[in-house]
Amino acid sequence: MYDKAGKAYIDLIAGIGVSNTGHGHPYVIDAIKAQLDKYLHLMVYGEYVQSPQVKLAEKLIGLLPDDLQSVYFVNSGTEAIEGAMKLAKRYTGRAEILACYGSYHGSTQGALSIMGNEEYKQAYRPLLPGTGFIRFNDVADLDLITTQTACVIIETIQGEAGIRVPDVAYMQALAARCKETGTLLILDEIQAAMGRTGKLFAFEYFGIVPDILVLAKALGGGMPLGAFVASKQVMDTLKENPILGHITTFGGHPVCCAAGLASLEVILNEKLVETVAEKEMLFRQLLIHPAIKQIRGKGLMLAIELDDFDLNKKIIDRCIENGVIVDWFLHCSNSMRIAPPLIISLDQIRTACGVILEAIDFYTD
Repeated sequence: MYDKAGKAYIDLIAGIGVSNTGHGHPYVIDAIKAQLDKYLHLMVYGEYVQSPQVKLAEKLIGLLPDDLQSVYFVNSGTEAIEGAMKLAKRYTGRAEILACYGSYHGSTQGALSIMGNEEYKQAYRPLLPGTGFIRFNDVADLDLITTQTACVIIETIQGEAGIRVPDVAYMQALAARCKETGTLLILDEIQAAMGRTGKLFAFEYFGIVPDILVLAKALGGGMPLGAFVASKQVMDTLKENPILGHITTFGGHPVCCAAGLASLEVILNEKLVETVAEKEMLFRQLLIHPAIKQIRGKGLMLAIELDDFDLNKKIIDRCIENGVIVDWFLHCSNSMRIAPPLIISLDQIRTACGVILEAIDFYTD
């Protein structure tokens, strides 16, 4: 990235997990331009069959387990969460929705209702009734999931809580409890999918398959796009009683879907997912400093824990001044976010880590 004076910056946050293939990949740009020459918006999503939507949906379901075969495109992650919440209530006939403390699923009213941080919610109450919370990665709280629960919405890897990776045993117990009670398991992979963690989808690490998968951010290749994905049996409940149970004007915009398909093809064709583990390891090897208390995360979805927000903010500001863009987390302000585009080179990682370490030294020596 470059400022108006031409100064270069290494981007270590990718627009908060959006720009997995970078900020101007020629293949993605060409796909956008090609679609621009064909048509833009035609009609409310779902009224006309449009090839960019079909091609992207077909590509996605070809990469997902068989039970995830129906894709509903929207404009953003928070919209995808809203659609998934509605779908779970409609399919199960239940009203209770459980989420996790520390969660972040978006800022619209429904998504805000299941945010696990009261500080960001209190100014907007009353919010949705029938919502509750369980502790992330705590098997004891799974008993709170009952036959009255429509769905549990959980980030496969918590993002704004400071990158928290759950135990495999916990995720499998969660899936089993949901199946036992007839509760739908909704996995929010808005930040974690599209190769960021070293798998195309983060749930692949845990040996489970969600009932509904929520995608956004990197899905659009830099264009605004979200989706919720389910089985056809589940998704079809939105088709009747009432008809058009979920509608969106711009969801599945043809330019966004063309960009999304091109970005996904770049990730696959350039084998970017296969490079993530090596790049994660290099970050971990280089970012060693007495002031760094812990590095959490998976793949290129990392949190660098420091003593407090004041120190973190000073380090972040100095990094930006010196040409490296980093950030902190909404629910974990003492940790620095490391989530670069997957195309980042090993040399760029070495340069960026040098800038980070210099900034830490500057404020801790």
